[in-house]
Amino acid sequence: MARMTAARAAVEILKREGVTSAFGVPGAAINPFYAALEASGGINHTLARHVEGASHMAEGYTRTHPGNIGVCVGTSGPAGTDMITGLYSAIGDSVPILCITGQAPTAVIHKEDFQAVDIASIAKPVTKTAVTVLEAAQVPGVFQQAFHLMRSGRPGPVLIDLPVDVQQTEIEFDVDTYEPLPVYKPVATRAQIAKALSMLNASERPLIVAGGGVITAEATELLVEFAELTGIPVVPTLMGWGAIPDDHELNAGMVGLQTSHRYGNATFLESDFVLGIGNRWANRHTGRLDVYTAGRTFVHVDVEPTQIGKIFAPDYGIASDAKAALELFVEAARESRAAGALPDRSAWAAAAQEKKATLQRRTHFDDIPIKPQRVYEEMNKVFGPETRYVTTIGLSQIAGAQMLHVYRPRHWINCGQAGPLGWTIPAALGVAKADPEAQVVALSGDYDFQFMIEELAVGAQHKIPYVHVLVNNSYLGLIRQAQRAFDIDFQVKLEFENINSPELGVYGVDHVKVAEGLGCKAIRVTDPAELGAAFEQAKKLAAEFRVPVVVEAILERVTNISMSVTNDIGNVVEFEELATEPGHAPTSIRTLKVRGRTPDAG
Repeated sequence: MARMTAARAAVEILKREGVTSAFGVPGAAINPFYAALEASGGINHTLARHVEGASHMAEGYTRTHPGNIGVCVGTSGPAGTDMITGLYSAIGDSVPILCITGQAPTAVIHKEDFQAVDIASIAKPVTKTAVTVLEAAQVPGVFQQAFHLMRSGRPGPVLIDLPVDVQQTEIEFDVDTYEPLPVYKPVATRAQIAKALSMLNASERPLIVAGGGVITAEATELLVEFAELTGIPVVPTLMGWGAIPDDHELNAGMVGLQTSHRYGNATFLESDFVLGIGNRWANRHTGRLDVYTAGRTFVHVDVEPTQIGKIFAPDYGIASDAKAALELFVEAARESRAAGALPDRSAWAAAAQEKKATLQRRTHFDDIPIKPQRVYEEMNKVFGPETRYVTTIGLSQIAGAQMLHVYRPRHWINCGQAGPLGWTIPAALGVAKADPEAQVVALSGDYDFQFMIEELAVGAQHKIPYVHVLVNNSYLGLIRQAQRAFDIDFQVKLEFENINSPELGVYGVDHVKVAEGLGCKAIRVTDPAELGAAFEQAKKLAAEFRVPVVVEAILERVTNISMSVTNDIGNVVEFEELATEPGHAPTSIRTLKVRGRTPDAG
């Protein structure tokens, strides 16, 4: 067998597990691993400016293509703790990433050595496993098990901590005979599917709720086929957005307190049966459970058995990988249709589409400063179905989910559970790194943008182009809106008069100068009529210079985006005027149907 350092063995295993890219920041305690990375070749490394940024780049990389596993690497101590936010984000959204940290020598780990910290204990609550490897001979087995765990069941992250002396110790390792461990996923039985289908067939107004697990399992085509066979409308969750195209006749829209459609909530509230597949009943989707569950029968299919019943007890639960379950659902539905045993759902599906054509929000405003709704309208015009959107949290994300359109899986790459500010820039870089020829468009409010703005330099250095739409009202908009319930407007204003950029007024940070100073291109827009041209120019600049391009839209200071203030999906407050004629929502999926007259009746 070949003799090599444990660090070299780790790198060789990464390659045989399919890793071709890594993101990180080197340091003393991880330098042996970096030496092995350079000597081995075959893994492209992107140097981040912040280790948390590296972890979010790894997330974006994983989320872009089926089978990807992003790897982030850092030295000991604070580098490991910096990556905890990325691990939390990854486990919340079932995203497999591998964090590799350097550690002090084994003899001094517990002697308060410089930057020595028990990172495995810190990371355990936000990983599938976290381990400090104390014996060099265990390194191959620990890495093999890590990939097995990341891919099996509900996917998720793993942290491996390598003391510097362990990395440098030579071991016997046969690279050529290494094989990944088989992946385990629970599989539904035909009897379980038959029971679920009989419950579904007994209902009058059923819906399918498609979560991110459908996309993770590469089961979107099966989902659409099952919906078409049965004629049942589909509600994608925010993490499942793109599982069925927005313009599909069975897409009923999204449901929830914030990232939802008026028509989606209205259809859901009329339903009497819900088949949830690969979803976790997130609270921003359900709101008050008494409202969400009242009068409805629920069947829940999830790859993680303990997820079933965690939020509320379904009437029937099936522990299964989404693809395995949908294969059987399709098989059973075909047989039922051939036997004439499937109910006719056409009237119910038509009612959902009628709501889609009548219950719309207005996006077309000509106001200066710009209303945010107009930004998303212009984005719909310029960025087509091939666009991969990336975003995390805030009014920008909520409004984007209400007004943008997604047609393909993995084309809405959203941090769903954790929602850390600063996630968007590094995640977008990870997405663009994973799909270099894609049209990647990030979406941020000004506060999210400022949190990890230094990562723009990573895009400039490594030639990673994408377009970043920055909606700037110089406010913590979502928190300000939440503070309305307390009758305060406290510590949420970012305004100040920038002595170096007086033309900004009170909008403070000159994002254009900062972006240009970091080696990127930037365009500022103050007139809504100029948004479309700015987006087109940004696409050209990104293609020409191969760097991130920021388009900053200067918004009105205060806009309240539609959402529930009572935690009730039946009570969403519409703060802005609604669409009452087709010109109010020119990029809506369905042309607005005005009650009592046809859209072109004048």
